[in-house]
Formats: sequence, C-alpha cells, structure tokens
Amino acid sequence: MARLVYEVIEVASKAKTREEKIQVLKQNETWALKDLLRGAYDDSIQWNLPPGKPPFEASEERNHPSNLHLQNKQFIWFAKGGKGDEMAAVKREAIFIRLCEALHPTEADLLCLMKDKKQLAKGITKKIVKEAFPDLIRK
Repeated sequence: MARLVYEVIEVASKAKTREEKIQVLKQNETWALKDLLRGAYDDSIQWNLPPGKPPFEASEERNHPSNLHLQNKQFIWFAKGGKGDEMAAVKREAIFIRLCEALHPTEADLLCLMKDKKQLAKGITKKIVKEAFPDLIRK
C-alpha cells in the first residue's frame, strides 16, 4: 500500500543526504505526490485561490475521510487556465475548503503550502524535486 503523501514528504525531509531525499521521493512516486510537488514548485502553474490558509475545520487525526491519492484530480479546479476559471471564486474556494477538511490535517497543510508556492518541508526544494523527477517541472 502506498504511503500517504504527507508521510512521503516527512520521510524525505528527515533523510540526511540529498541522495537519500531523492531516493525516498523516487521510491514513493505517485501521481498525487508529483501533482503536489509540481503545484508547489513549477512556476508555470499559478493558483486561482487567495493566499494564506483558508478557514477550515481540520479532520480529526483518525477520522479523515480522504487523501491526496484520491483527491489530486480536483487540482484542475484551482489552477489558473483550468476548468475552474469559469467558476465563481466563492464556489472554487468552497471546494478547496471542503477538500482541506476531508484530508488528514498534515495533507491539508501541504495543500495550502502548495497553493501559496511555499517550500513543502525542510530540505524538499525545487532542485531536489527536479533531480528526483527531471521532466516534472517545466519552469
């Protein structure tokens, strides 16, 4: 069974060397992980959401109904130039908040960092991601 995306990020950030970080990312390659990394570090992707952490009620640690492996396809509603451009901003933001509430609290935090184009974790840099997945980041 694949690790949850936040677990992969945590393990990779705790790895001691850049080679180990890259290895962890490669060994745990999933679309959800790559979508999160690309969304955070690829400057060609911009988000159609306001900056900052939205007001949402985090799911309880043991009671999160979903994860990014199941929900990463929703990112299309939030990217500028995507399907969500035609949607009212309040509706798009409500979908984002519901998504955050359905995820493990740490995955929800990672999602907010991604949207704000911030580093996801210590040691998980754009350069590391480019080395792990050379064709992932366009800009």
